[in-house]
Amino acid sequence: MRNFLPIACIMLLSSAGMAQTAEDYTNRGMDLYEKREYMESIINLNKAIESDSDYFRSYYIRGKVKEAFDDVHGAMRDFNTAVDKNDKFADGFYARGLVKFKLQDYYGAISDFTSAIALDANHLEAYYKRGQAKHQLEAYQDAISDCSKIIELNPKSIDAYFLRGTLRLDFGQVKDGCLDLSKAGELGDLKAYDVIREKCNQPIFNTSLGE
Repeated sequence: MRNFLPIACIMLLSSAGMAQTAEDYTNRGMDLYEKREYMESIINLNKAIESDSDYFRSYYIRGKVKEAFDDVHGAMRDFNTAVDKNDKFADGFYARGLVKFKLQDYYGAISDFTSAIALDANHLEAYYKRGQAKHQLEAYQDAISDCSKIIELNPKSIDAYFLRGTLRLDFGQVKDGCLDLSKAGELGDLKAYDVIREKCNQPIFNTSLGE
């Protein structure tokens, strides 16, 4: 009987040390998401939210899992909650923007990508997707500016050169567009040459190629 109390205390301490926090469950959920074990991931993320309903990362990762299931509306709700819990969470705005883009809500997507960029000026993915959304709205100059910003931050961005090239072609800036596509091809995007063959080999009149 005298030994029971110390043993009970040790067991309680051990149990406390093994208790899972919201961060623990979320990290486990993230690992399972990356392994595409989505149901197990959701279970862990639900436990994280039960443990701490204010832990914004849990909602964010759960939204990513739902998006992988094509549950875009469920993903939207979780991303909404993530940014409501932390309005400084750039990746949360970016993720919600991706859902809006998928739903063809281009103005809404642009707003979220802009929020992500305001919070993280080096968020290259947000610039790129914002450029794509602007392209959908035929806001060519603004979209070109987003691509130029990416190239300023990362001069070897193949995707930015390719997108800026196609934007410039659509906007009538044939020479500059073709040069961007050439750069994308030079950096390794072989499909750029398909576009070049299709759109960049037309006869040019009254224009100096050396300019």
